[in-house]
Amino acid sequence: MNDPLTPGDESHGLEEQLVSYLDGELEAVEARRVEEALAADPRVRQELRQLERSWELLDELPRTQVDESFTRSTVEMIAVCAEKDLVAARSELPRRKRRAWLLAGGTLLAAAAAGFLFVATLSHRADEQVLLDLPVIEHLDQYRELEDLEFLRALKTKGFLGREGKDDR
Repeated sequence: MNDPLTPGDESHGLEEQLVSYLDGELEAVEARRVEEALAADPRVRQELRQLERSWELLDELPRTQVDESFTRSTVEMIAVCAEKDLVAARSELPRRKRRAWLLAGGTLLAAAAAGFLFVATLSHRADEQVLLDLPVIEHLDQYRELEDLEFLRALKTKGFLGREGKDDR
């Protein structure tokens, strides 16, 4: 594993760690690791000195004084941008609502179509079964009068039922 506090290819990571160290933003464990690297490596100490000089030079730069008109114009620009964003958001709202309604309607329509197809398929199968059972249903009253299934099979075998060769149910 590469140590982020070694100078070289990862100087950007080293610089970030040192800047965080100077700002006091590191946790105790990370600060201790930076201090160990400073004690062990003169290149890390050199990098820290350069960063400290840069911070000191920034402190020596003259401070720019801004007047009230700058503050006012900045706030006005922010207000104008916020108003434009608000107008854009309000104009987008009806389109979003319309899109949401269309999506909900499309989903409802798809669910209804799927339900219809499901029910139609089930009812079609039930109709087919009724058609297959129609010869039995037509003679159901007569079949109920019979006490023995073997008697029906014998009649069928002899051709009295009119449908020889069909499988027994």
